[in-house]
Parts: sequence; structure tokens; C-alpha cells
Amino acid sequence: MNPILLSILNLLQGQTTQIPIGNFDTDLIFEKVAELSNSVGSLTTPDGLIAPAHVILLAAGIVIFLGVAGEAFFKKTGIPDVAFLMILGVILGPVLGLIQPEAVIQVVPYFAALALIIIMFDGGLNLDIKHVIKTAHFSLTLALVGFILSVAIIAIATHYALGWLWLESILLGAIVGGSSSAIVFGLVRNVKISEDTKSMLSFESALTDILATIVAFILFEAILAGQFDLQTLEETLGRAVVVGLVLGFGVGIPWMYVSTKLGNAQHGYMLTLGILFVLFFLANSFGESGALTALVFGLMLGNKKYLARVLRFKLPKIEMDDPTHNQLTFLVRSFFFVFVGLMASFGQIEYVVFGILITVAVFFGRGIIAKITLTKRFSKLDKAVTNSMIPRGLAAAVLATYPITMGLPNAEAYPQIIFFIILSSVIITTIGLGRAKNIPPPEPVKGGFVKPPEDSDDATNNQTDNSEIIDESNEGGFVKKVNSQE
Repeated sequence: MNPILLSILNLLQGQTTQIPIGNFDTDLIFEKVAELSNSVGSLTTPDGLIAPAHVILLAAGIVIFLGVAGEAFFKKTGIPDVAFLMILGVILGPVLGLIQPEAVIQVVPYFAALALIIIMFDGGLNLDIKHVIKTAHFSLTLALVGFILSVAIIAIATHYALGWLWLESILLGAIVGGSSSAIVFGLVRNVKISEDTKSMLSFESALTDILATIVAFILFEAILAGQFDLQTLEETLGRAVVVGLVLGFGVGIPWMYVSTKLGNAQHGYMLTLGILFVLFFLANSFGESGALTALVFGLMLGNKKYLARVLRFKLPKIEMDDPTHNQLTFLVRSFFFVFVGLMASFGQIEYVVFGILITVAVFFGRGIIAKITLTKRFSKLDKAVTNSMIPRGLAAAVLATYPITMGLPNAEAYPQIIFFIILSSVIITTIGLGRAKNIPPPEPVKGGFVKPPEDSDDATNNQTDNSEIIDESNEGGFVKKVNSQE
């Protein structure tokens, strides 16, 4: 411990014995002073929880370098950089011991909140509201049915294989029940599928992140109370949806106009970020996790031109400070998945095997749901990518820390199992996307989604006289038929 701090604490402890304190409990005061001494010492000793500053900065530099390299590697190969970042976290934490899991668990709730709102906001900015509306029924079906099936598979396996109580088993299933928007948002941007499929998968992952967060917190309280109330679940879900939509739309639409009036002001993006943080606080105060609010707020700002036409008010031309936002999103995303690796624990081999096996079971369940949900309008390429999109990540990693802080039964098992579920789901998604790349898209369109012709006779005539023009400006490959005579 720092000698100066130790001297001050010893002096305080010695002097307090000479002061008449009356009815105050002097033993309690000495105990608190000793606790403070120990807590300060744990952060400053060579064997403490946190590495020296220069080592932390070196690790941060490696994270940034690997994040940039991993992103470039992903664009070339289709292999997500998330796996590399998590493995780096394992090396820095459990392998080399530079940062102990206890220190990470103390920091993660704060950093995870920042990561959650930044990534959800970024997802909203990059969603096309027209595509979201068009594919909303597919997204909702995949999200709800997929989440329920995943929770059921994991809960049944946990109850019978590990012998956990039903509430604890369902909690584990809820934590990892949905795909991670933090990963899916990044993956779909670099996959040659249609814009509609990209929107469907992005919106689905956002919905499941929100579902997982809300249901998990209800189950936390249910486990502590020893009983589960279905009415509480319905009320909490309803309140969260209402709060998220009201705050997102209520603040997003006015701020859409205000931010445009600011033009390209020097700190325009920082003001938007400040509003986002305030919204997160308000959402939590009114019973919503902040995820839905951040998503809707981003959706408003990302679609301001379209919404301006719908709402019939004029917006001056403005360019978002995209470089700043993109760099911030990159940093937050990269560091968070390293944090996930830092929390890895290899205590019991049965948790490793269990995590891998239930991930495989969830993958097969996903294939069944996608086959039932996606119609013939979706090509083989779109369906293959949808089948593979099961990565778990941000929400699961954040929620895995709460059982420990809340003192729930089997608390130490949650981070171990969930880490291997996240890692194995990312690997399965990577393999699935690699196989999907070998599927040729519908000719002559680059992309998967196939739009049925509005008039089959016209379409036949167009194919006969070769008078149609294929619009390939959209990278996703949406087929747009235009009459050449027009």
C-alpha cells in the first residue's frame, strides 16, 4: 500500500482513540477505517487487481490494433473480429493474469451501459425505416418465436443436465436467448444479402437484446423472492415498450429538427451524445433498460430525410459527424468484447461442454424457425445467412455479471457457461457465413432477396424483349424492375 496513505490512516486510527465519542460505536469506526485501508491497498500493491498504467495502455494499444486488423480481416474473409477480441481478453486475463476477473466485474456494469446505448444507437442510425416496416412481421416472428424456443431448449437442458431449479434454468436461457445486435449489426453490413434481409436480421437482434434484458431482470427479482408472477412480466414488458417508444419518438423527432438547425457545429455530435445519455437515465428511471429508447432515437436521426417528408416539414441540409461516431462505436465495441474475454473462467470442464452443446442445439432450433418463417420470396442465400445468425454477445455478457453481484444461487457458473456460449455461437455463425458465401445469388442480381413481379405478364414480356433494367445500385441486391420506355 502507498506509505503516505498508510500513515494517514494509522494517524487517524491512533487519534480517534483519544477523542471522546460518546454514544458512537468506536469499534465500528475502527472497522470501517481498516476496510478503507485494505481497499486502497488492494488497488496499489504489486499483486493487486489492476495492472500498472503503462501495461494497461499497452493492452489498450493492442486492442485497438487488433480491432482494426480484425475488421479488415473480416471484410476479406467474412470471419468476425469478435472471436479475436474475445481470445485477446482471455490471454490478457485468465492466461497472463494482467487483469483479474474481480476487477473487470466491478467495471463492466458501467462500461456495458455505455456499450449498450452506443451500439443500439448506432444500429438505429443504420437502419432504413422503410425496410424495417416492410420486414417487421418477419423480424417479430423470428425474435419472439426464436427467443422462446432458445429459452425452452436451454432451460430444459440446464434443469435436467445440471440439476438447477426451474427459475434458475429459465434465467440462464433468458440471458442467452437472443442474438447479439452488437455483432449482427456489424456482420450484415459486410454480407452480400438484400437490404430487406439486413434490416430484418438487425431489427430482430435489437428486439431480442431488449427482450433478454427485460425478462432477465424480472427473473432476478423472482429468484430472490422465490416465486414468479406472469402478470408482472406482462406489465413490465408493456411498460418498457411504451417508455422506449415514447422517449425515443418524443425526443428523437424534436431533436432531429434541432440537430439539423445546428448544422455542422463543432460540438453538434457531442450534444446528440449528451441527449442520448440523458435519455438512457430517463428510460432506466421509468423502468426501461434504455436499449429500445436508444434504438428508436437513432432510428429517428438516421431517417430524418424520410421522416421530414412524412411529417411535412423542411430540413436544411446537414451531414452527420459520421467519422466521430464511427470511431467511438469502434472503440466501445472492441473494448467490450475484450472485457468479455477477461471474464472467462475455466473452472469446471462440465460447463465448457454444456455451453458448447446447448449452443449447437440452439443452432438447429434456429434452422427450424427460419425454415418455417421465411417464405419463397427469400432466396437460398438469404435463408442460409438467416439460419447461421445466432451470435450471442453484449446483452448476455452484461447480464452474466448480475447473478454474482446479487448473490444468486450458482452465481459463479453463469459467466463460465455464458462465455462459452458466446464464443461457440460466434464460431458457428462464422462457419455458417463462410458456407453461405459459396451459394451463388439469384442471377443476374447480387444479393439474396427476390421480389416477385407485380404483373407476371409484363414481367414475361420484359424478359422476352430484354427491355428491363436491373437496378444494382443497392449492394444488397434488391430487384427493381424499370420499364426502359419510361
